[in-house]
Amino acid sequence: MNENKKIATRQSYGETLAELGRKNKQIVVFDADLSNATKTSIFAKEFPERFFDMGIAEADMVSTAAGMSTFGKIPYVSTFAVFAAGRAYDQIRNSVCYPNLNVKICATHAGITVGEDGATHQMLEDLGMMRGLPNMTVISTSDDTQTRWAVEEISKINGPAYLRLCRLATPVIYDETQKFEIGKAVQIGEGTDACVFATGVTVAQSLKAKEELEKQGINIRVVDVHTIKPIDKEMIIKCAKETRKLISIEDHNVIGGLGTAIADVLTENYPAKLTKIGINDTFGKSGKAEELLQYYGVTAENIMKIVKEN
Repeated sequence: MNENKKIATRQSYGETLAELGRKNKQIVVFDADLSNATKTSIFAKEFPERFFDMGIAEADMVSTAAGMSTFGKIPYVSTFAVFAAGRAYDQIRNSVCYPNLNVKICATHAGITVGEDGATHQMLEDLGMMRGLPNMTVISTSDDTQTRWAVEEISKINGPAYLRLCRLATPVIYDETQKFEIGKAVQIGEGTDACVFATGVTVAQSLKAKEELEKQGINIRVVDVHTIKPIDKEMIIKCAKETRKLISIEDHNVIGGLGTAIADVLTENYPAKLTKIGINDTFGKSGKAEELLQYYGVTAENIMKIVKEN
């Protein structure tokens, strides 16, 4: 992990989207008056004829993208997660997932790391909402390298996809040689004292905990669950069998997200205790992103504390 190189996944998204547009002329991009923040403005500048700013009309944006997909286009739809998964949920459900159309919902500014925008803009329920939809692939990326892979990879699958992106700049974890696959989590380390399942911005926090615990003679592994649906059942069961303690951590409500998805697998296949770290069924607050992570305990320090508990 390169602590000295930090990039927001929304920036990675915007840059890769423009690169993808050069290679695939079927790519079209929709935004809802937030292109500077979502970074779709990079695509818009290069391909103005394939970019559509729908204004503050998220439901209309998703419905229009759904219609365009029926003509062979591959629409990438972007706005803040609270508007994408929240305000346009009905259209995603009935106009995209029900007919199984090829629309990619790329939601930025997810989680409490939106920071000062406060509770109204901190979408903490989107993973649960999206993984509950039939036909939907759900991805939450942890760094620049993984995001660049995901933006292009979802263009290759035929069907709805939800890509969760963040505002906060986070460390680059992977180099360009790292291989990813939709539905296959990435295991980092072989430790058996605990396994920490993480996604998105929390992967970096988990790796910090791993490094500090190693100095104390405690060896854990971190599993980057970039694909929330389909979840990597084999990896979850494997780690449950091989490690003494299981922890999940996410910048999301502990209800419905990564922890719930893992618990579903454990309950059905290999019953084991799972300790969830996340937002404990409450709304967010206004504050700096790093301060909010501390306030809600979504931190390396909290992971270390739980690992060391009897």
